[in-house]
Amino acid sequence: MHPESPVCAALVAWGNAWLAGHVGLDEAVDHVEAIGGPAVVGEVPLRRYLANLRSDRLGELRLALPAPGDPLGLSGPPSFNSAAVDAGQAAIAVLPDRCLGLVPSLDLRGSSYVGVRLDVQETGPARQDLPSVAEAERELSEAMRSATQALTSVDGPAQGRPEHVTQGGELAPGYPGRAHRVSALATRLGAVLRLAEERGLTSGQLAAGGAALRELDRAVRRAVVAAHHAIFEPVRNEQGR
Repeated sequence: MHPESPVCAALVAWGNAWLAGHVGLDEAVDHVEAIGGPAVVGEVPLRRYLANLRSDRLGELRLALPAPGDPLGLSGPPSFNSAAVDAGQAAIAVLPDRCLGLVPSLDLRGSSYVGVRLDVQETGPARQDLPSVAEAERELSEAMRSATQALTSVDGPAQGRPEHVTQGGELAPGYPGRAHRVSALATRLGAVLRLAEERGLTSGQLAAGGAALRELDRAVRRAVVAAHHAIFEPVRNEQGR
C-alpha cells in the first residue's frame, strides 16, 4: 500500500465519526472503500470486523503516520512498527483491555479485483504524547515559515499532484472546524513536498533547505495525525489558540 494512499486516514476519520454517533457504519465503510476498494481484515469484511470490535467496546481509532526514524503514533511491538513504517501508515483500534494495530496492503485477486487487506496484531498502549490539534497547527505554521524559501525555490506551481493525496485531507462529520482546516492545510503542504521531491532539489537547495523541508514533513504528518484525533478532544473555543 503506497504511503500516500489515505486508507488509514479515512478509516480513522470515518470510524471515529461512526463511534461518536455522527454517521452510520455503512456510510463510514463506504467512504473507506471508495478510496481503496473492498476492504478486509484478514478474511473478514471491514464492515463486519468493525461491528465486532464495537461489541468488544471499541473506544476510538487512532492514526499512525510513521517514517524511518520517526515512529509517529506507534508503540510497538517491533514487528508491527516495522510493517507500519514500510506502509507509511497504520490505524490503531483502542479497546478497554488492548490495542489492535491494522496495516494496509494491496489485495489483488485475479486480473480485475483490487482492494485493501488490513493485517492486524496486538500493539502497545495508545501513545499519549501526540500533539493536540492546536499544538500541531502552531508547529505546522512555524515549520512552514522556516521552509518557505526552500519550497519557493522549486520552479513551477504545485500542479499534477495525485488526486488521492488531496482526498487525504478530508475529515468526516463531527470533527471541529480547526481540525478540518489543519488537515486540509497539512495535506496541501504534503503535496507540495512530494512535488519538490519528484522534481528534485539541487545540491545547493538541499544544503540550504533540506533540514527545513524534513522538519516540515514531520510537522505535516503530526498535523494530520492530530486532526484525525481531534473529534475526541475537549471542546475548545475556536478563538482560544
